[in-house]
Amino acid sequence: MIPQELLFHTIALLKMSSIIKCPKCGTFNTNRDYCENCGELISFQVKTGIREMREKEKRVAEVQWRLENPNWVERMKKHPFFPYRIVGWILYSAFLVVSAIGGAIAWFVAMAAAG
Repeated sequence: MIPQELLFHTIALLKMSSIIKCPKCGTFNTNRDYCENCGELISFQVKTGIREMREKEKRVAEVQWRLENPNWVERMKKHPFFPYRIVGWILYSAFLVVSAIGGAIAWFVAMAAAG
């Protein structure tokens, strides 16, 4: 005698339907995004879509925050008081030169290691 649960799975596979067991209540659901017993979201595609939308919203919010709240040097470059603007540009230029030197050293080390 074949157990009823195994028979149910075999018939469903023949029909090429999707059977998902609800992690909350344990009910088997066929071709559903939500559990018919408790209403829990069980579809992997829907969960992935929701997760992607949340991640996209986080990235957009982070970019907006960065645009609204620039770092100290960027604020100094746009300051209305001229001496502060000069200090901002000097700091920005110094950071740029130090970054260029660091990049050149990294490139040299990579080329030396490559042979």
